[in-house]
Amino acid sequence: MAEDHDDAEKTEDPTQKRLDEAIKRGDVVKSQEVNAWFVLAAAALVLLSFSGPMSMQLTAMFRGILENSWRISVDGGGLMRLARELSLETLAAVAIPFLLLMLAAIGGNAIQHRLVWSAEALAPKLSKISPLAGAKRLFSKQSLANFIKGLAKLAVVGAVATALLWPARKKLEGLVSTDPAAIVPLSRALSLQLFGGVVAILAIIAAADYLFQYRSWHERQKMSLREIRDEFKESEGDPKIKAKIRQLRTMRQRKRMMAAVPTATVVITNPTHFAVALQWERGMNAPVCVAKGQDVIALKMREVATAHDVPIVENPPLARTLHATVEIDDEIPAEHYKAVAEVITYVMKLRGPRPRK
Repeated sequence: MAEDHDDAEKTEDPTQKRLDEAIKRGDVVKSQEVNAWFVLAAAALVLLSFSGPMSMQLTAMFRGILENSWRISVDGGGLMRLARELSLETLAAVAIPFLLLMLAAIGGNAIQHRLVWSAEALAPKLSKISPLAGAKRLFSKQSLANFIKGLAKLAVVGAVATALLWPARKKLEGLVSTDPAAIVPLSRALSLQLFGGVVAILAIIAAADYLFQYRSWHERQKMSLREIRDEFKESEGDPKIKAKIRQLRTMRQRKRMMAAVPTATVVITNPTHFAVALQWERGMNAPVCVAKGQDVIALKMREVATAHDVPIVENPPLARTLHATVEIDDEIPAEHYKAVAEVITYVMKLRGPRPRK
């Protein structure tokens, strides 16, 4: 029961693998306020930089239509050509501003997270149409935060608009009797002031919302102790399986060593704690260790050597040194040539050189 309770409590920080998996399935940190701020800032830049040339281009286009209206054909083909020309000229006038707005929308997402292409978010899920799940989302912490953000934006933007437009209320009232040519500059100036104030205020709201969204996303990715253990087993392997593999490898190595003991020239012991089986034949650069072991394995090596008439020489210092410095199937180190040569010479004198196999 305690473990089940622990599994239900996701209190551990997510691993990097958990975060990467969330990003792959499209679950990323995303603040709509940041996107809205980028688009609004781009709109302010467009209004500041392109409103004049764009309005002049559109004005010239419509002035030409009005001045040459009597020459425009009213048949079906003429109207279609006029509509096509108007569409192309309008697109040419707004192409760069529209491109800037599109880049701002993409940049608002790219600055929060790397671009992710995932179809999992588009897959149909029953939870999206479940009334219970919908009620949970409606009364969730995220919904409450969105409601508070909406009220805050409404109050802040309303306050900024009031603060900027209230001093100009007399000018706005007088626009009714003002020359239309003077309305555009005044409207542009007031719009830029309004945009500037709103962009500055929404920058603070967007930053706060991003921090909130990041914190919420991080909380969603938290893991229980059991999930961390399962992930470790998947990535590193089950410790029980790894132990079993090590055991099998040790058994295979032990069998291979015992099979190699009968081919040895001599077994050097200490006298029962260590055993090193060396093989040497004429033409070899140096003796090779074909088996080594300690305690039980050393005792088994002595038994196999005795059964196959392999000479056993007790030399505790040399046995300990060779066991510690030489690996199986490796030649003995050069500093032990003299001591090993004396042992092999002694063995050869006792029984003569062993025939080649």
